[in-house]
Amino acid sequence: MTREAIAPLPKPCNAEGKPRRTGVEIEFAGLTEARIAQIAAQALGGEARRSDGQDWEVTGTKLGDLQVYLDISVRKQADGALKELGLRIGREVIPVEIVTEPLDREGLLQLSDFIELLRSEGAQGTGRSLLYGFGLHLNPEIASRKAEDIVRPLLAFALIEEWMRETWPIERTREVLPFTAPYPKKLIEDLARLGPDAALDEVIVTYRKHTLSRNHGLDMLPIFCELRPDLIAPEEGKGGTVSPRPAFHFRLPDCRIDDETWSLDSEWRRWWFVETLAAEPELLGLMCREWLTAKTEFHLLGGKWVETCEKILRLAGHR
Repeated sequence: MTREAIAPLPKPCNAEGKPRRTGVEIEFAGLTEARIAQIAAQALGGEARRSDGQDWEVTGTKLGDLQVYLDISVRKQADGALKELGLRIGREVIPVEIVTEPLDREGLLQLSDFIELLRSEGAQGTGRSLLYGFGLHLNPEIASRKAEDIVRPLLAFALIEEWMRETWPIERTREVLPFTAPYPKKLIEDLARLGPDAALDEVIVTYRKHTLSRNHGLDMLPIFCELRPDLIAPEEGKGGTVSPRPAFHFRLPDCRIDDETWSLDSEWRRWWFVETLAAEPELLGLMCREWLTAKTEFHLLGGKWVETCEKILRLAGHR
């Protein structure tokens, strides 16, 4: 991984002036939890140990503590023979997941090197099988609790999501599965009407009105439950337990770990682009107006908005 990878975000520090950190969740197949933990301990230092059933953790590594487990709810909800059966069946279609602590840029670079090592050891990504739909989730810390640092990245993603899926397609398997469903058009419309200077409470109420699902390319429920649990409670999330935290949950990226042309940086650039656009409120305002015009003129946006979005981004020097 070159030192130019993992480009710094437009707002690289948090409200305390410290570098923003990003937690990473990596889903893949081809290696058991025990083998992954062993590889991690050898490459990153630390101690690998079984924590619960088939779950493993590697403590004290260069990247902090790592959690390694089969990503299936039965591992925490069943016991004995039922749990073992679920794990055996799940291993054919459910990924092993590595979850990191929040990492700074140097940590992300080291993680990228570790991902390449896993590839050389036989890790398989989402393109290997029609049964696989593996992702790489990024959890970038918010720059601050100010409305603009939450509203604008959300708005930027909502406006360019359709364009992003067309320009940087995700694997077909993941598109047809429900885990990264596009935002409802009515949500995008209401966010566009509120604009880049909207109050956070208005945006949260609007988001809740249209979706409480975790299964979107950008899941905002962890942030909203962290900042305003009186407006959205963790137990209201649909599609998985919400863990409140001051971080975006970017679920769109693929994990094509067995593809030598793919890297952590490939997926990081998707989020970097979202925040780059979010840092330009005037451009965001223009895109809001154009989206609302496109909705009126085209009725069903379809490829028309993708074309319009591409033209706006080119004129703004982002393409």
